[in-house]
Amino acid sequence: MATLVSSAGGLLAMLHESHPLLKLHALSNLNNLVDNFWPEISTSVPVIESLYEDEEFDQHQRQLAALLVSKVFYYLGELNDSLSYALGAGSLFDVSEDSDYVHTLLAKAIDEYASLKTKAAESNAEGTDVDPRLEAIVERMLNKCITDGKYQQAMGIAIECRRLDKLEEAITKSDNVQGTLSYCINVSHSFVNLREYRHEVLRLLVKVYQKLPSPDYLSICQCLMFLDEPEGVASILEKLLRSENKDDTLLAFQIAFDLIENEHQAFLLNVRDRLSDPKPEPPAAAQPSSNDSAQSESSPAPEDAQMTDGSSATSLTVQQADPKEVVYAERYTKIKGILSGETSIHLTLQFLYSHNKSDLLILKTIKQSVEMRNSVCHSATIYANAIMHAGTTVDTFLRENLDWLSRATNWAKFSATAGLGVIHRGHLQQGRSLMAPYLPQGASGGGGSPYSEGGALYALGLIHANHGEGIKQFLRDSLRSTNVEVIQHGACLGLGLATLGTADEEIYDDIKSVLYTDSAVAGEAAGISMGLLMVGTASEKAGEMLAYAHETQHEKIIRGLALGIALTVYGREEEADTLIEQMTRDQDPIIRYGGMYALALAYRGTANNKAIRQLLHFAVSDVSDDVRRTAVLALGFVLYSEPEQTPRIVSLLSESYNPHVRYGAALAVGISCAGTGLSEAISLLEPLTSDVVDFVRQGALIAMAMVMVQISEASDSRVGAFRRQLEKIILDKHEDTMSKMGAILASGILDAGGRNVTIRLLSKTKHDKITAVVGLAVFSQFWYWYPLIYFISLSFSPTAFIGLNNDLKVPKFDFLSHAKPSLFEYPKPTTVPAATSAVKLPTAVLSTSAKAKARAKKEAEQKNIAEKSASESSSTGSNSAKGKATAEKDGDSMQVDNPPEKKAEPEPSFEILTNPARVVPAQEKFIKFLEDSRYVPVKLAPSGFVLLRDLHPSEPEVLSLTDTPSSTASPASGSATGQQGSGSAMAVDEEPQPPQPFEYTS
Repeated sequence: MATLVSSAGGLLAMLHESHPLLKLHALSNLNNLVDNFWPEISTSVPVIESLYEDEEFDQHQRQLAALLVSKVFYYLGELNDSLSYALGAGSLFDVSEDSDYVHTLLAKAIDEYASLKTKAAESNAEGTDVDPRLEAIVERMLNKCITDGKYQQAMGIAIECRRLDKLEEAITKSDNVQGTLSYCINVSHSFVNLREYRHEVLRLLVKVYQKLPSPDYLSICQCLMFLDEPEGVASILEKLLRSENKDDTLLAFQIAFDLIENEHQAFLLNVRDRLSDPKPEPPAAAQPSSNDSAQSESSPAPEDAQMTDGSSATSLTVQQADPKEVVYAERYTKIKGILSGETSIHLTLQFLYSHNKSDLLILKTIKQSVEMRNSVCHSATIYANAIMHAGTTVDTFLRENLDWLSRATNWAKFSATAGLGVIHRGHLQQGRSLMAPYLPQGASGGGGSPYSEGGALYALGLIHANHGEGIKQFLRDSLRSTNVEVIQHGACLGLGLATLGTADEEIYDDIKSVLYTDSAVAGEAAGISMGLLMVGTASEKAGEMLAYAHETQHEKIIRGLALGIALTVYGREEEADTLIEQMTRDQDPIIRYGGMYALALAYRGTANNKAIRQLLHFAVSDVSDDVRRTAVLALGFVLYSEPEQTPRIVSLLSESYNPHVRYGAALAVGISCAGTGLSEAISLLEPLTSDVVDFVRQGALIAMAMVMVQISEASDSRVGAFRRQLEKIILDKHEDTMSKMGAILASGILDAGGRNVTIRLLSKTKHDKITAVVGLAVFSQFWYWYPLIYFISLSFSPTAFIGLNNDLKVPKFDFLSHAKPSLFEYPKPTTVPAATSAVKLPTAVLSTSAKAKARAKKEAEQKNIAEKSASESSSTGSNSAKGKATAEKDGDSMQVDNPPEKKAEPEPSFEILTNPARVVPAQEKFIKFLEDSRYVPVKLAPSGFVLLRDLHPSEPEVLSLTDTPSSTASPASGSATGQQGSGSAMAVDEEPQPPQPFEYTS
């Protein structure tokens, strides 16, 4: 039986003995007892230290002494000393020991090593000042993780310690290399703070990916996009397009669609231009029909095609083209269409048009409650209509209220015209002819209002946002040929939108010459426009812009430039620090305000601690309210990759005594939690929607709508309460204009894009969507300039699953949403408020009879209007009977209020969706593909554009998105398209020329 030791005194006395064996005995026993007797041992630390330093001792004994001292210092809380002695203990410091002491020191060692490696990397002095013993400990730790199969741990440590060699080893030795690689990509986005180093990690990942027997081209291309290497992407796409295997073509298309989702226009055009053109065909061989190409695709060509290509081009006779080149030519045309964005824009347009579910009654209610004298609310209604119908091409509301619209004057007229650009966003083929009546008529002077002409040019930019190849020349000419500042304002905004991020020097000079005219109105737009053109280029142009901002006297110009400069450093992270420093130290508060945006955009979505600290510092310490408000708002941009963090970080600011800071907190939550329906975000915003200050209420209402977009009442009851609150504010005669405007805009955002879009700042592959982030950044400046509200439409992304076949057509097929339909259904259409007014009647005590009469009269009017609009919308030409039938049927299916009481059937636990279908973000995790389906997706994606492999290619296909308006579809197409079918067809009927993507077929 072991004797219980009550003191270490005896062993400590042995340390003074002269015989080495006695000292060794004492040291090894003290090592076992140190956990309990460290206070006693600590008095003898100098003695033990001298043993460690005694050269005459053998190695083992000295290491033992070092280990003992290290443990004592650990218990004393002196971690630095503890670590340095642990290093002296060499191999006796056992990294596999499972004790608090070892875990703490390992963490300390790794931190120390990582910071040394980082400093070395920053000063470009490789391998300096790293203690080899420290390196040995870290390596032992890494090797232990790899041998124990803890690959994720090993990868984390390797990334942190900048040991890319070990990172590669951990990935290649892991049991599931694909999974490990995708984990690694996520880690590098979330935790690697330095942009340069993140690029190194991604380069390594691409290298590992390419060594795999079956490379994951989807991930490789995403990495290459981060690295900005278009030639790599182009060569992979070309290899897949030239492949014999049909599935490779589908994969190439899928990669192109995935890249498009990241919205990096300049990069995509670069990839497109690097694809090699198909070999020219001999004159007699015309373009093959699709049947021919299908045959040639299925008949394999000889193996050594690559070799024969060159020779075959010369030896072609007039009769035959090389079948491989014919096939490649066809695929090449398709992929060019995808990379230029036209294919996806066209399909999105069709989807938003055919699934439009916007509720015109809401707009009618807003319009009736807004006093004509109040131009702010009148404009807000026009904005709300544009946002509600963004991208649907349905401008029914504007057509029905032309006389009401025509009362808009000056800038309100500018906004009303520009709103058409939001409604027709993506209508690339017809954009120009749609806007023709409003556009400037050249030098002869069409005599139109400069406000509607400027608005029309801005609208063209919105229609072609981020895809401006076809329109930029026209916008440039319009800008050059006018010196009217309102038209210049519209042309600058339009040009900036159309050429987003393309950094075209000539266009920059055109805009700069407008800026130098020093006109306040044109200069403000020019400043923003330069930023849009130069997004993320971090070019020396920013210095030029900053210099002019210091020269000019116009506040508007300085503000436009401040935002423009911030846009140029988009995504540049630490590269932008010097510029940010310069701006945030400026004496002019407007330039400091630009500095807040620069911080927001340079560190967008990185959740970078340094950036968050800086913004919080300005939020509480700057002397200017504008800067403080913007600093808080900017947190939303830095944190959108981790939305759960935002409410926690701004919760104290949302209770600030300063209303500007509260407003900023509301918008920060709105921006970073947009479309998430996050419960904490809603809880934080709720009290702000009834704040004492009108503009704080405005910000909170807009932010709440952004958070709740596409969240159904079934999944959060507060959505219904919020809709009722908006209605109450809009109908309240005594409500402030500011908060009324907020409520009107919020109604638009809540039902944006015909209720088929959400606000998304990150693509599914965790790329930031440049257009969306830039759109929200400029939108948030509407505080100073209302027409910028339209920029919010850039952040809308359709919540659709669109499956495509080999021909990029949309075949009909079913898949499953494994959740209750009510969780994700469209909001129920509002009905004419008959019941509610009856309830309100008794509450009015004074002059009840007069009020009751007035109310009854108003009700009757509203009923008439509703019936009239219903009869109008159902009479769509020859189809009126059919349209009416489907509309009524649809009405019944949507009003789920009464039937359940009669027959309480349990709600089904799933629903069958038909391609293309609306799939909201919260629904994505419930999407399942049916096993016996004819089509199999190339990659399992619950939404977005997904390419489908056809398992029965010989059978005829049924297509679901055709180029016809939905009202001409048969009634069998069901309630999904019935109701809005009638509405949208009307919009087309009254149009002088029908919008091009939808042609009538008799």
